[in-house]
Amino acid sequence: MKVERAAIPGVLVLEPQVFGDARGFFYESYNRRRFAAATGLDVDFVQDSHSRSTRNVLRGLHYQIRQPQGKLVRVVAGEIWDVAVDLRRGAPSFGRWAAAKLDAVSHRMLWIPPGFAHGFVVLSEQADVLYKATDFYAPEHERTLLWNDPALSVPWPLAGEPVMTDKDRRGVPLAGAETFD
Repeated sequence: MKVERAAIPGVLVLEPQVFGDARGFFYESYNRRRFAAATGLDVDFVQDSHSRSTRNVLRGLHYQIRQPQGKLVRVVAGEIWDVAVDLRRGAPSFGRWAAAKLDAVSHRMLWIPPGFAHGFVVLSEQADVLYKATDFYAPEHERTLLWNDPALSVPWPLAGEPVMTDKDRRGVPLAGAETFD
């Protein structure tokens, strides 16, 4: 597994070893020992989630103020632009973002540590996104950071207006968001 450090410490782009031949391909999408050896992290994933979205769907920027989730994100069909925003108030990178293009061809994954907001926009006609989480989904603790907050200046690669929920449209700007100490 190759590991590339993103612009924010702790956010990692992972590229698994893929074995391909005339039949197709095979790779381990997750192996706890290999993940720990490559990243130095020994995390305990408790939940897997799967979303399917169409072009220009923007999901996020989501986080849980209690029960924060670390996420290992990958795409099994299509292509997305995945974003992580640091909400750890004491971190030198507080309020900064890191992003990676993830797709089903490269098999690259993004590790987002707890304490970050997460979101993505779909670049292909459709995308299936799978992610492993280090804590359970807790809707009562879920918060939404405003996706287009000028303080963040995330350059979303949109082809027109995003398709999103009202909850995501009403996200809170960084200046008013609940954050992590």
